[in-house]
Amino acid sequence: METTFPRLLLQHASTRPDAAAMREKEYGIWQSLSWAHLARMVEHIACGLHHAGLTRGEHMVVIGTNRPRLYATMLAIQSLGAVPIPLYQDAAGAECVFPINNAEVRFALAEDQEQVDKLLEIQPQCPQLATIYYDDPRGLRKYTDTGIVALDELVAAGEVFARQHPEFFRSEVNQGQPDDVSSMFFTSGTTGQPKGVVHTHRSLLDRAHAGAEFDRLTEKEEVLAYMPPAWVGQNIFSYAQWLACGYVVNCPESAGTVMIDLKEIGPTYYFAPPRIFEGLLTSVMIRMEDASAIKRRMFHAFMDVARRVGPALMDGKPVTAADRVKYAIGNFMVYGPLRNNLGMSRVRVAYTAGEAIGPDLFTFYRAIGINLKQLYGSTETAVFVCMQPDNQVHADTVGVPCRDVEIRLTDQGEILVRSPGLLKEYYKNPQATAEVKDGEGWYHTGDAGFLDAQGHLKIIDRAKDVGRLADGSMFAPKYIENKLKFFPHIKEAVAMGDQRDMVTAMVNIDFEAVGNWAEKRNLPYAGYTDLAQKPEVYQLVKECIEKVNADLAADDKLAGSQIHRFLVLHKELDADDGELTRTNKVRRGFIAEKYGVLVDALYDGRPEQYIETQVKFEDGRTGMVSATLKIEDVRTYPPMRAAA
Repeated sequence: METTFPRLLLQHASTRPDAAAMREKEYGIWQSLSWAHLARMVEHIACGLHHAGLTRGEHMVVIGTNRPRLYATMLAIQSLGAVPIPLYQDAAGAECVFPINNAEVRFALAEDQEQVDKLLEIQPQCPQLATIYYDDPRGLRKYTDTGIVALDELVAAGEVFARQHPEFFRSEVNQGQPDDVSSMFFTSGTTGQPKGVVHTHRSLLDRAHAGAEFDRLTEKEEVLAYMPPAWVGQNIFSYAQWLACGYVVNCPESAGTVMIDLKEIGPTYYFAPPRIFEGLLTSVMIRMEDASAIKRRMFHAFMDVARRVGPALMDGKPVTAADRVKYAIGNFMVYGPLRNNLGMSRVRVAYTAGEAIGPDLFTFYRAIGINLKQLYGSTETAVFVCMQPDNQVHADTVGVPCRDVEIRLTDQGEILVRSPGLLKEYYKNPQATAEVKDGEGWYHTGDAGFLDAQGHLKIIDRAKDVGRLADGSMFAPKYIENKLKFFPHIKEAVAMGDQRDMVTAMVNIDFEAVGNWAEKRNLPYAGYTDLAQKPEVYQLVKECIEKVNADLAADDKLAGSQIHRFLVLHKELDADDGELTRTNKVRRGFIAEKYGVLVDALYDGRPEQYIETQVKFEDGRTGMVSATLKIEDVRTYPPMRAAA
């Protein structure tokens, strides 16, 4: 696209100055920010940063949640031809050291005291980090460290500079070109040090426009921005597409008020990774367990109708008159109130991405009338590679290539992508760039999949994770894990089996869901570790696994991947302990090594295994958690074809 993010900002401010650009909830009240007001704020911040010494091509870190002034700062950085680097606000300080040093960052914007403390903690390891601006002053009044500056001070200095040099800001914006670097995102580092993914204005805006055209997005959309801005998915939906379309981005008051804010805003365009949809479904199921027997029976009866009829209605397929009537009654009694309770009564299109979503989970949302679709992409592809057209939505595919995208499959089944949205490079890492981007411009995704007869892409798993059992049967761990996580009582799972004679699994229970289940049965427990090892909980998890095995037995390719043995972990997998990435993807290799003694016990036939594990608490302290974990066998089923 022949434009840049700051130029789009000025365009909106010129053509629709009084229209709402963003809303922020403060003290329970939604405050609107117009495009004209936002443009003035960006100008003042940009002038302040220029006066402070930020130069064209330099990098600046922005760390915090979705806040209008953080978005304005990213636009101000880009206006000067510098490059914003959003970092995960829940990352430990040590995780920020490499990005800051790798990009030689001198300036950072921190949202609040927590983020300032984090940056001060690592400042000795990042000596070039000279100035830390902060947005929220609470708790920072008595800080005397040099280089700690309120964003308000920067804005005030910038306002003075702008009055003295009225043409400066627009002159800087006009110098920016579409092929200039616009942003850098650091990958989650599942297999080592994170890599800085470099994107231009052109690559991000081209994909933003492609996605907008695909779903006919307009300036009338409402979006709730509640995921980390450092995740490219949130950045595309609430930053790139926001500026491309000019719709309204709403910032929740806090992480604890997201569900309330979701209901108040009623977004028309919604985006979340599968774990958010898993969590919403778990909360629904917990509430249903608390409901009266009559309400539970009604819910389950109408959900049976929804699963049978809902997806067909959503896809415009023929449905009998009787089923339409039943679904209409269900919509009035159950589905409509449920959508409203989830804050999705106005959703026109919802997307999930980031990792594969379980087919059952996906079907649930479409069954109750939410137009949930999948898309396929990554940080390196600026998200939009494949999207699902309306009326062509399948639970087991991620859609068709969107505008200007080419897809090719290698002989090994790896997916290659060529698109205008590809990364420019990995920052200061030409070797890694050459490994994923070949001379013909094909990006090697590392995902394994195939195109079906209708041209829809089906993802099997990460190419490096797809393996074989000792007997040659295909083993796709992520597929199995997603089926397990559909059950509200299972929060996370790690399946193992490559080059082994059978598949085993380590499971995390959902503490809230299982705790609620236990309380209804007067089952006492003293915390997660105690609850996880209850015989009744093991039986609950075992029943879930056996249902998954029954499903796998019906799949001729994966019938051999049924789970034979399992254990319930004594602690929740946690990004702070290195077991998950900041986007909550399982770090499979790290877990297999860390819990090697448990893996050995699963395959040695032992009935139990003692383990002691170090954990990191939110305040940075460490402690030990130990337990003797039970290991149980699970029923498996003969393949359906053999049974027939």
